[in-house]
Amino acid sequence: MSHTTQDIRNVALAGHPAAGKTTLFEALLLAGGTIQTAGSIERGTTVSDFDPVEKQRGHSVDIAIAGIDHAGAHVNLIDTPGYPDFRGPALSALAAVETVAIVLDAASGVDYGARRMMARARARGLCRVIVVNRIDQDGADAAAVLDGIRDEFGPECLPLNLPADGASRVVDCLGNNGGDSDVGPVADWHRKIIDQVVEVNETVMERYLDIGEDGLSGDELHEAFEQCLREGHLVPVLFCSARTGVGVKELLDVIEKWLPNPAEANPPPFEKGADHRRIEAVPDPKAHVIADVFKITNDPFVGKLGVFRVYQGTVRKDSQLFVDDGKKPFRVGHLFKLQGKDHVEVDRAVPGDIAAVAKIDDLHFDAVLHDSHDEDSIRLSPLDFPRPMFGLAIDAASKGQEQKLAGALHKLAEEDPCFHVEHEAETNETVVRGLSDLHLRVNLDRLKDRHGIDVTSHPPRIAYRETISSKAEGHHRHKKQTGGAGQFGEVQLRVEPLPRGAGFEFVDQVKGGTIPGQFMPAIEKGVQQVLHSGAIAGYPIQDVRVVVLDGKHHSVDSKEVAFVAAGKKAFLDAIGKARPQVLEPIVDLEVNAPEQNMGDISGGLAGKRARINGTDVLRGGEIAVKAQVPLSELEGYAAELKSVTAGRGRYSLDFSHYEPVPEQVQRKLVDAYKPRHEED
Repeated sequence: MSHTTQDIRNVALAGHPAAGKTTLFEALLLAGGTIQTAGSIERGTTVSDFDPVEKQRGHSVDIAIAGIDHAGAHVNLIDTPGYPDFRGPALSALAAVETVAIVLDAASGVDYGARRMMARARARGLCRVIVVNRIDQDGADAAAVLDGIRDEFGPECLPLNLPADGASRVVDCLGNNGGDSDVGPVADWHRKIIDQVVEVNETVMERYLDIGEDGLSGDELHEAFEQCLREGHLVPVLFCSARTGVGVKELLDVIEKWLPNPAEANPPPFEKGADHRRIEAVPDPKAHVIADVFKITNDPFVGKLGVFRVYQGTVRKDSQLFVDDGKKPFRVGHLFKLQGKDHVEVDRAVPGDIAAVAKIDDLHFDAVLHDSHDEDSIRLSPLDFPRPMFGLAIDAASKGQEQKLAGALHKLAEEDPCFHVEHEAETNETVVRGLSDLHLRVNLDRLKDRHGIDVTSHPPRIAYRETISSKAEGHHRHKKQTGGAGQFGEVQLRVEPLPRGAGFEFVDQVKGGTIPGQFMPAIEKGVQQVLHSGAIAGYPIQDVRVVVLDGKHHSVDSKEVAFVAAGKKAFLDAIGKARPQVLEPIVDLEVNAPEQNMGDISGGLAGKRARINGTDVLRGGEIAVKAQVPLSELEGYAAELKSVTAGRGRYSLDFSHYEPVPEQVQRKLVDAYKPRHEED
């Protein structure tokens, strides 16, 4: 089906685990005629959960995309994982849509997954709607869940429809000014919606006050409604049951009639150049192409697949595109639209379209595709992904597979912005880092399923850091004489602590030419060697300023190697006097579990040097315990929580900050360190 930018609606379904996003995704595809029969999560037949790992586990671990062509609209629908362990793919979808639909369970109401994604969508300037699913289940209370939504997210959350006749149907509150619902008279909510919509636009407001609602044209109401969505002045709430289909067709109608097309939403946050100058990508099909790659998939049949959103211009089959600032373009040999696991070949993709190209090695997550060097140095403002803190050191179980393992890990890291692969030089370990034990185990399952690689794993070294807590000066004279030309360099410097997270600064305050300027990079090189290898416990040093004060040189014997050594030893001398500290990573931990396990969870965390910041009581007999905990204390916590809660507990963690370890811990780390600094 041929469509224009004005026909397109890009919508991501997001929210808490088990809210029914995948079932709703399936129901919308069925209502729009994309599929003839709805699939089942239990049978592993849904359009979106096609990965073997998803079928095995019964929940989404990656995003899935499918299109709906219905009533003149082309809807690009993205199903996102709800579990916080897989936030990387879920957040990446925000780079491709104008609207995020937060899906809630009618019995559970607002939960932490909904709060998190609402905040992310708001910060990104995206339009938001809330879809209350499962209105027909036992324990569903439409009035209570609507009150909870408005208490949590504000009075701008208003229902466009409400369940009626015991959730056997939904009644339209925007188009109807009468009738009853399971939440009370429709007229009350109709008036609130109209008042909320018209007050955002002065011209529409004046006409409404002068001649009433009946005098407003459909275009005026639509323009004001779209402005409300764009400015966050209105967050529509819609009710449905994906299982029975009640409200699903009405939801699709709202998507088609009321949600913004790519030309109506807030402009995407593109930047250009080193100064991050904001530029505007115009959804003009005749302009130069600007597109952003928001998903990479290494498909076993079609190879590397780059999925992108077109923001400007038209991408055509056989056109030439550059990747970022690359000088050599690639040819778009085949252009695809995605329908779950299926790839449908198309001839073009207009602004707002989501499409894919295959077998282009240079593609990577967040790459910008363009067809003119006028668009070099452009990028989409980066998404704020959580820092992966949970780690496993892994080795190939069979000898001779090390190279194959490295290649497979690289492919997995390409697909998930929160899955990192590191090589620890000190211990010669390959360490994979993710958002949780579950996140890493899923990727290790993929290693075996896709690439046939078994691995062994063990906990890695904790990512401690070193710093200083006071100013101090250091000095070293490096002097060697070996028969011919010698080596000479003398350095005096001062170290100063910087605020936490400031990094490293190097300052030259040498006066009178006692150290010629050409040797200053050599001194910094020596300092950098210590920064990387550590001074007291073998961990990288951070948050330090180094000021070179004075020194001496020799006209014949002074060489770069001499000042590297002098800078290194002077830095070590200063650090030893500056009350050095070992810092440990502190993470924000959120534990969700049955309410009866509260005592066990709090007691267990207290024994892990945790600071409990609060506890929320959730619907459905659950609690959410929020705490800050040293990462080193969480080894084995997944198994511990599973044991305490009979498998019903779950947790997520985000990096918070670094802080000094207790004195006894620092003593143990320092005693275990064997310095490897070279001797003069």
